[in-house]
Amino acid sequence: MAQRRPFVTVAFAQSIDGSLAAEPGKPMPLSGPESSVYTHRLRAAHDAILVGIGTVLSDNPRLTVRLAAGPHPQPIVVDSRLRFPHGAALLSHPTHSVWIATTAAAPKDRLQALSEAGADVLALPADRAGWVSLPHLLDELGARGIQRLMVEGGAAVISAFLRPGLADRLSVTIAPRLVGGVRALQNPVTLPLRDATWRTSGPDVIFEARLSDREDP
Repeated sequence: MAQRRPFVTVAFAQSIDGSLAAEPGKPMPLSGPESSVYTHRLRAAHDAILVGIGTVLSDNPRLTVRLAAGPHPQPIVVDSRLRFPHGAALLSHPTHSVWIATTAAAPKDRLQALSEAGADVLALPADRAGWVSLPHLLDELGARGIQRLMVEGGAAVISAFLRPGLADRLSVTIAPRLVGGVRALQNPVTLPLRDATWRTSGPDVIFEARLSDREDP
């Protein structure tokens, strides 16, 4: 019997003009302290957390739970061309070996080197553009027991999950800043938002909505 795909929450912080950062490849803290705590609570409530390789190269994240109580989620990186650096903090994760999703076309020497460094490299089918097929990735994660997946970014990954309707829930922290930089949604995305809620979190506003009829496990 086919495994159930994970319930997917797309979560990110943006300015009021929809920017994630001022310039590509340069991370920009946007969330206030209260919103950052909420983000870490979200992380603790999910089995796994996913980012794209661009986020790893620019921010070198740990993807751990530090500002709230709860377990660290399984870190996952989508890296179609296997550019994952050997000095990445995720290779020293306190509780998990990082999962790196790539395609069968990835260089075999890089795959072997990252496996020897402790990463679990998932060679998956590619889509028509040559990137990791996200539906195949979600199937693989379901087979590995991941029930709740949090997608944090960057912009290309956020759009890749939202545009084809692969996400079930949206959580956006909106900071009271004008940036005029890298947009969260890189291409037009039209999706119905259901049961939308707004609430303040320190200086920020947190917007949440359902994107599908699936129940959160």
